[in-house]
Amino acid sequence: MTGETSRVFRLCNHHVALLRRHPHHPRSTRSLSVARTGKRRGLFWKSLLGLSVGLPLAAGVKYAASEPRQRRRMRVVFEGFGRFCRSLSVGIFISMDYWWTTNVALRGMDESSPSYLSEMSACHQRAADYMVKGAVSNGGLYIKLGQGLCAFNHLLPPEYIRTLQVLEDQALNRRNKEVDALFLEDFNKTPEQLFKTFNYEPIAAASLAQVHKAELNDGTPVAVKVQYIDLRDRFDGDIRTLEILLDIIKFMHPSFGFRWVLKDLKGTLAQELDFENEARNSERCAEELKHFHFVVIPKVFWEQTSKRVLTAEFCSGCKINNVEEIKHQGISLKDTADKLIRIFAEQIFYTGFIHADPHPGNVLVRQGPDKKAELVLLDHGLYEFLSQHDREALCKLWRAIVLRDEASMKMYSAALGVKEYFLFCEMLLQRPINMRTLALSNILSREETAYMQQMAISRFESIMQVLKSMPRPMLLVFRNINTVRSINITLGAPVDRYFIMAKSAVRGWGKIQAEKTGILPRLRIISWCRTTWESLKFQVALRSEMVIMSLTRTCLRLLEILGLATLDAEVYNYLT
Repeated sequence: MTGETSRVFRLCNHHVALLRRHPHHPRSTRSLSVARTGKRRGLFWKSLLGLSVGLPLAAGVKYAASEPRQRRRMRVVFEGFGRFCRSLSVGIFISMDYWWTTNVALRGMDESSPSYLSEMSACHQRAADYMVKGAVSNGGLYIKLGQGLCAFNHLLPPEYIRTLQVLEDQALNRRNKEVDALFLEDFNKTPEQLFKTFNYEPIAAASLAQVHKAELNDGTPVAVKVQYIDLRDRFDGDIRTLEILLDIIKFMHPSFGFRWVLKDLKGTLAQELDFENEARNSERCAEELKHFHFVVIPKVFWEQTSKRVLTAEFCSGCKINNVEEIKHQGISLKDTADKLIRIFAEQIFYTGFIHADPHPGNVLVRQGPDKKAELVLLDHGLYEFLSQHDREALCKLWRAIVLRDEASMKMYSAALGVKEYFLFCEMLLQRPINMRTLALSNILSREETAYMQQMAISRFESIMQVLKSMPRPMLLVFRNINTVRSINITLGAPVDRYFIMAKSAVRGWGKIQAEKTGILPRLRIISWCRTTWESLKFQVALRSEMVIMSLTRTCLRLLEILGLATLDAEVYNYLT
């Protein structure tokens, strides 16, 4: 036992001696920990450096080894991030510029003073310039959105309208090799092999394509619409970018919820990318409007047409908003406006197959064989179909608005799914409606313009509810009606758009009824008699109401002159 104890004691002394020679310090432990951390950090930075060099190198090798089409898709992914950042920066710049101008630069200044108006005009101009720059840089859908804003000349400041108009025919000139690459993919031929002559310099541009002048092998002049080669690849990404931007806007401004509009129109917009579908649309439009001898729809040449290339008859003419050139050709502005309104009213109220993008770049004017206006309709990619039920309700609603039949306005608005009928009717006409008078001036007064602008702000949520309630095809019908209204104003509003459209509505409803009633109405004479009768009833009702109101005004004024009556403010407003 004593020997065992002795061995243990000697072992303990040995350990104590070792500890004295190599004492344990906490600092040594920390030094070891720091060394290990330093090694981990070094490993992290080396890994990060390897990834930053290796990933781009791997991507570059994959890009170099890929086929041309796959390379294009890789570029689209990379460029899509740039378009998103550019769009976001445009929105931030415009928001901050308006905030600074209204809350700092113009704080406390009289809104009617020249300095205030000048500074706000400069702010509007900066915003419009930045929007155009962003749209042109991004291209595609962004240009189409800019074109759509041009129609709201009664709501947007004039600086926006003047600046955004360049997007109606802004040519995003692509390199010749991109055009050649697209033709090789679709036809296995270059443009110079497919056509007798082909001008690589574009003469115009749509939002989704550019147009080149060429000649077929037999010498026929044609217009060749060539889709931007990367457009199909970037479409889904651009849609997602717009959805994200709209989500951000809705987060900042909860009442501004337009994402559902983009969702509903996504399928319709995608159809625009199929030029074979556009060619079929143009042929259907030509067939349905063939009774209008002043309408020209360019003939399609199918052998030189694909899903990304559309070859059609070359038609000359000036844009319908080029007032000076129309006058120079000796064409009446009144005749031009009348024919434009009749064409699209026929589509809206009768055929139901509606051109949804009739901006001025898509409607050309030239002198016809009779020396009068002849209209050329271009770009048939975006169409909407309105059902017969909705067309009937819309026909009757437009007639009721013109006649100020409030009960019918309410009834036929409900037939289109809308409860707030009066707001809906003002949105449809894009002007205030005075129920005490039948007059509808085509050019809004300053007070009426202010009313519409204030309505767009103060009743925004109600307007959104109306848009959600009505049939989805009506969204693009609104676009058509508003664009035609804008063109009519540009021409000086030489015709009564509301009355012309009301007559077309009555004729359209008469034709629909004639076709619904059975076998006899198929005879042209029966259909014609029914339509004429309905149109006559409408015109008699409208004229009689106007005569009665005119006589009423005359009698009241006469009584006031004779001192037999005193007109209060309400009656005076009615008379004026």
